[in-house]
Amino acid sequence: MTHPNLAPIPANAWPDVLADLDDAFAGKLNVYRTMAHHPALVLAWANLRQHVVLDTSLGRVRSEVVILRAAVALNSDYEWAHHVDRARALGFSDARIATLRGPLEAMDPEDATIAGAVDEVLANARLTPQTLAELTSLVTSQGVLDLFATVGFYSTLGFIVNTFSVPIDGDIAANLAATPFADAAP
Repeated sequence: MTHPNLAPIPANAWPDVLADLDDAFAGKLNVYRTMAHHPALVLAWANLRQHVVLDTSLGRVRSEVVILRAAVALNSDYEWAHHVDRARALGFSDARIATLRGPLEAMDPEDATIAGAVDEVLANARLTPQTLAELTSLVTSQGVLDLFATVGFYSTLGFIVNTFSVPIDGDIAANLAATPFADAAP
């Protein structure tokens, strides 16, 4: 039995139905160029991506904490590399990023609350009442829902990049080669 190898679709083979997205998010990253094997999915994905990535009530910094912790849990080198780069652009130190790979006790209290919620959602498909109360106090009810959406969104991307061995995009690989990640986690 053979399995499909869904390599990122190059620009010269980009589906016509996705022409409007080639210069947008979908044409810029290998994960979306891989998803382009299913154009209807990419089209449906666009609005959710807009909300989860750009319009989340979590804000960009808290969202990166969610994404980096999910990348660790999903063992997704692709998402980890891309979001180390993005977190650095937001002002995260490598030391802070590194803590997101380790135990909650090693993190800043806010990061620990968020990362602990990610851990619970991925392990149990729910939050305990205590975690829900702590997280709601920090990010509001909308933030809790956005955390769930972000974990689900990046889990799907993690499944795709891990299954099809999607290569880290060249610009991200170059950034990390020029400034290697200083993993100071325990």
